[in-house]
Order: sequence, then structure tokens, then C-alpha cells
Amino acid sequence: MKKLLLILITFSAVQMTEAQQEPAFEDGEWFKFKMSYSGFLKAGNATLTVKDSKLEDKDVYHVVGKGWTTGMIRWFFKVKDRYETYFDKKTIMPYKFVRNIDEGGHTKDIEIEFDQENNKAHINNKKHKTKKVIDTKPNIQDMVSTFYYLRNNLDTRNLKVGDEIKVDMFFDEENYGFKLQYLGEETIDTEFGDIESLKFRPYVMAGRVFKEEESLTLWVSKDKNKVPLRIKADLAVGSLRADLEAFKGLKHPFQIVVNN
Repeated sequence: MKKLLLILITFSAVQMTEAQQEPAFEDGEWFKFKMSYSGFLKAGNATLTVKDSKLEDKDVYHVVGKGWTTGMIRWFFKVKDRYETYFDKKTIMPYKFVRNIDEGGHTKDIEIEFDQENNKAHINNKKHKTKKVIDTKPNIQDMVSTFYYLRNNLDTRNLKVGDEIKVDMFFDEENYGFKLQYLGEETIDTEFGDIESLKFRPYVMAGRVFKEEESLTLWVSKDKNKVPLRIKADLAVGSLRADLEAFKGLKHPFQIVVNN
């Protein structure tokens, strides 16, 4: 449960997109997810919101991700997380990232400014009142901006089952090489009906949270929006599932399979 929103955002980032001239998203896009623990116990909710904004005279998208526990779980493990990213509207390169979390008393308050020209991350750890500068990979993404960058830039038309995709991501105070495997297509039953989806397996670090590297499975809609529909995670204790519950502001029509 300590990784409630982290799981959702980081591994929603593996969404792929067909090569297309127009963006897959726009100002006003909003997703809401419901979380369940071990298949039956309601665990919480999470949202992702996209808004037009300005950052030091730059035209950017400001994305805010929130996650919180609900129901019985909230009584013995309270989570309240907030993630923010500011990225260029054309290149989708991040300029600023914020992580402010409280997970059962485990707190972080980190703000990162990215110097994309010089490949530097300026980290302000507000909780510990420390500042540092770390070298980054070229064109580095943060854990939220990756989600939107891949929706606009990667081509799924030539993906074959078993293909692997790698992304350079910066997380907290280190460069992170994120890898996922394409598992094929699947039509899944959702809150909105049957939807054709693309299925992926993100690789994670096994240990305290996840049972093994192959603990996650992700489904995204097979349309121009590439909406995250479902995430299943096998944890060290129990399992966690996130399902899309509501949405608005999609740039393209949302395709639902009609069975005759």
C-alpha cells in the first residue's frame, strides 16, 4: 500500500502510441482510478489531471497526480500522495517535478528542476533541507512526464510479442533504467464495456514491495488516447489492482467494443 500512487503513475508510463501528427492528449484530460487490495478490499483512489500553464515564460503542461487510501485500510494505513510535473508542450521534456507524499507516516517532500541542456537535475529535499545537483541522461524524463512523452512519441504498429522497450527516467535522486515487455493484445471487461487493449509487463525491482521483477501487468486502450485501463501488481504481501473508474477531456473518441 505504500506505493499506491507510485505504482499507478510510474507504470502507466509504459503507454505506447501509434505514430501520429496530433497529440494523444490535451488540456483538461482527467483520469480517476479505483484501487483494490487482494481482489476484494477497497484500497483507495488516484487521479491524473492535465492543465495548460506557464513556467518562467515557457508554455507547459502542468500535470498533477494524487493518491489516497479509503475505506477500512485508511484506518490502519493512511496514504496521501501528490506528484506534479511541468513539461514542454512540444517536446514533452520536463522542467520541474514535485513529489510530496505521506504513506503511513513515511514522508517525502522533494522538488527537482531539470536543466535539459546541461543534463543536470537540481534537487531540493525540503524535508531534510538539503540541495544537490546530479548528472542525468540526455532527454531525461521524470516518472510522470514519461507517461505523456511515450503517448506522443513511440510507435506501437511494429511491436511484436516479446519486444522490450527501455526508458531513461529520473526518480528521487538517481537515474533509473525502466524496461517493459510487450505481451500482445487483449479485449478486457471494464466499467465502460469491453475494450481492446495492449498488454505490457513492466520490470520492477524485486524485494520489499514486489514479489519479483515480473510482478506487474498493465493494459492500455488500443486507440489514439492510449488510456490506462488496468494495472495488477503482485506485492510482497497480497496484491494490488487499479481500474479506470472515470474520465473526461479525452482528445480522441474512446472506442468500446459492441457485441451484437
